[in-house]
Amino acid sequence: MPNPPRIHLWTPGLFDFKGGIQTYSSFLLQALEQIDPSLQIDVFLLHDRDRKGSEAFRSRFHCTGHIPARLRIAAFAANAIVAAIQQRPDLIISTHLNFTIAADWVKRVAGIPYWSVAHGFEAWDVQRPNLRRSIACADQILAVSRYTRDRLLQEQSLYPGQVSLLPNTFAAERFQIAPKPVHLLHRYSLTADQPIILTVNRLAAGEAYHPYDRVLVALPQIRQVIPNAHYLIVGAGDDRPRLEQLIAASQLQSCVTLTGFVPDEKLPDYYSLCDVFAMPSKLEGFGIVFLEAMASGKPVLGSRCDGSTDALAQGKLGALVDPDDTEAIAQTLIQILRKSYAHPLMYQPEALRQAVIEAFGMEIFKQTLQQLLNSRFYSQVSPWFSKDISIKTFL
Repeated sequence: MPNPPRIHLWTPGLFDFKGGIQTYSSFLLQALEQIDPSLQIDVFLLHDRDRKGSEAFRSRFHCTGHIPARLRIAAFAANAIVAAIQQRPDLIISTHLNFTIAADWVKRVAGIPYWSVAHGFEAWDVQRPNLRRSIACADQILAVSRYTRDRLLQEQSLYPGQVSLLPNTFAAERFQIAPKPVHLLHRYSLTADQPIILTVNRLAAGEAYHPYDRVLVALPQIRQVIPNAHYLIVGAGDDRPRLEQLIAASQLQSCVTLTGFVPDEKLPDYYSLCDVFAMPSKLEGFGIVFLEAMASGKPVLGSRCDGSTDALAQGKLGALVDPDDTEAIAQTLIQILRKSYAHPLMYQPEALRQAVIEAFGMEIFKQTLQQLLNSRFYSQVSPWFSKDISIKTFL
């Protein structure tokens, strides 16, 4: 019998930092291991310094985070390329499009196919010729949303079958329906019956659009109808000084709280604290935070102009607005807080939680990934592998 298939997974990291790409990469690795326990997987991590946290996986890890930043990318690429040439994996999967440049070189030299994941703005408006070429030469692009897939097909030299959907998933067991945490009410001087709007977003000064800005502009109008409404912004970054000035200039200090950085393990309490989660964005490739909020039983407001539409299932799971329409943002949030918005599921926490798990839980993620592997990978590299095998075999 031939040797089991071997996959090399290239990712920015899994353990040291929990951004969206890192979270997706972790779920992807978990799914690969569970779908096929015979897979041999080597994981190459750009920024992680060591293997702390890898105990939950059976794959082998190769870290370059201990190398000085100015040399790290070159060291990561060299390490991954040499290992690929030596080990000849059946497939390279890159969870960041920038890594496809090295993967394309490996494919041309050694004939090893590669897949990559397209998340959001890193996949939009790509201008670098070498990156455009490596994206076009990928054997498969896994897009996290229809929005990202459609933009790739419009902007790059790709054919439709080259781009497949593998939407984000989330750890549903971490997010539960629970009362507002008393310790957070005390910390932020809030009351249990006070309407609370929540946004969880990085505070990045370099971005052209900030969803929390739009909610802040809408807040005075919201407070005319709901005087005690409070806005909580969770996140850290270099945009905080400008944000603080904006809040002061609008005289909103008494009704807006900037929490700063909140560790990943404490986020569930913040979802429990709010009455509605709002992030009317323009730059989201998907938005895992929407799933986390809905799994906590909270109604959500997102944008109809980016990948948020996928996270909200085109409006079936939450409210979608034009992020440039302050009036729509204000009126929709007022209606949600007063439970008059015409979307009954948003006020049924248990049903909302179940709906988001059925749409985006780990089981559906694994099933989708398995179908992609069966049709585009196993059928080519492992004739002995049954395409009809059930995922239940491995659970």
